[in-house]
Amino acid sequence: MMETIAFALFAAITLSSALGVVLFEEPWHSALALGISLLSVAVYYIMLAAEFVAMMQILVYVGGVLILITFAVMLTQDETADLEETEVSQS
Repeated sequence: MMETIAFALFAAITLSSALGVVLFEEPWHSALALGISLLSVAVYYIMLAAEFVAMMQILVYVGGVLILITFAVMLTQDETADLEETEVSQS
């Protein structure tokens, strides 16, 4: 019974964070939602007693791919648009 409740909880977390990846307008928020989604998939592997696969999920996907996405988002942001937004909000 507890396994079913845990699975339903993490299924809801996975689905809501995957939906957040698609619906968030900010790329940084999408990357964070992707990290939550990938971590919750690792929990499924732990529930299936596949600890090695869960650790590889965390190391490769969360640790590697998500860091690359984060660097890509930070390096490709338009700083002039950020300055214009702060100037408009201050006036």
